[in-house]
Amino acid sequence: MNQRTYPAALLDADAQPRRSAALLLAGILLIAANLRTPITSLSPLIERIRQDMPISGTFAGMLTALPLLAFAALSPFVPRLAARFGMEAMLFGALLAMLAGGLAREGGSAFALAAGTVIAGLGIAAGNVMLPALIKREFPLRIGLMTGLYSIAMNVFAATASAVSVPIADGTALGWRGTFLTIAAVTLIAAAFWIPQLKHNAKVVRVSGNPARERRSVWRSRLAWQITLFMGLQSLIFYVFVAWLPGMLQDQGMTDSQAGYMLSLLQIGLIPFAFLVPIAAARLSSQLGLLVLTCGFYFAGFAGLTLANGGLAMTAAPVIALGIAGGTSFSLAMMFFGLRTRTAREASEISGMAQAVGYLLAAVGPFLFGLLHDAVRNWTVPMLLLAFAAAALLLAGMAPSRGGRFVFADEETPEPQPDAHPRR
Repeated sequence: MNQRTYPAALLDADAQPRRSAALLLAGILLIAANLRTPITSLSPLIERIRQDMPISGTFAGMLTALPLLAFAALSPFVPRLAARFGMEAMLFGALLAMLAGGLAREGGSAFALAAGTVIAGLGIAAGNVMLPALIKREFPLRIGLMTGLYSIAMNVFAATASAVSVPIADGTALGWRGTFLTIAAVTLIAAAFWIPQLKHNAKVVRVSGNPARERRSVWRSRLAWQITLFMGLQSLIFYVFVAWLPGMLQDQGMTDSQAGYMLSLLQIGLIPFAFLVPIAAARLSSQLGLLVLTCGFYFAGFAGLTLANGGLAMTAAPVIALGIAGGTSFSLAMMFFGLRTRTAREASEISGMAQAVGYLLAAVGPFLFGLLHDAVRNWTVPMLLLAFAAAALLLAGMAPSRGGRFVFADEETPEPQPDAHPRR
């Protein structure tokens, strides 16, 4: 095993410093691989599920919102649970919840489907909050690289699950239940890989630092609210397009399959930037340039999509621009959790706060977007609403993007950021 030491200012757990870095990395990537697959595997199967059990269209639509509501409900409490039970134990519990939810969903009733979706969503919420904090603690000098790696794993498996859900259902005797069992098997593999990390389980307790800062609530930090608003707005924009891009393009004249390809193109477009942007952000003293570039891609995507009129070539470019903006904004949000905090506990607290509010906005956004479209009977006005959200995203991200700022800024001279000198 490799010997790893931690700077006193960054270490806020009693973790055993001796562990296999390769096994830990594999475990992190496998957890990340399960953080979106229970959601992205569901949507393509909705019609098959409706053919098999009597559920309404409203209930089917609710199934896609339930995980986001579970994220919002649990995320603020995850740091407290981690402080009591330990990060490694919390992540193992998250995997068990995802596994239990996946198994429950194929139970054959509407209640089992909804309950399993909620349980899996709670497990995903814990993983969402804990992974940035674990990376902050275990890889303080490689936050950008590790954030990029786990973002890649999450997005690649999410896109894969969406693509293979129907083929798996068609290729097994169990139908859509076979897809859920396959997803559960992947979760079981991740849980098995994570078991060796339980011997390193540590409660998130500070051993050094300013006690006054430790007692302060993250909910009273202005910078924390700016990060939270940034997280919420980028989530809102992304999930609006996940929900409405196919319908928008179909109204412009595209076929169902062509509109589906465009949604896949959006997801593919964000993958390389979800990896590269955290590495770049970690090496920069200020992320303002990345922020401005991100919002520029959003505005270009909105304008291009409004003017495309359903042409494949004219639509592909703005969809790719929106994918780039989505991958970049998500990566910046994840990086702010590490770059604007000094300890793993602070990172977990801001992560929990930002994801609670962010995913609540993500759950409400598609509904409001659809309501506005029904009221005005066009897509131009709703797109203007998204442009306003992107402008607000730019304003919200300005303070977090400036170097040397921390959520708990009670010292006049801030400590250097862990990734500010990556060559050390």
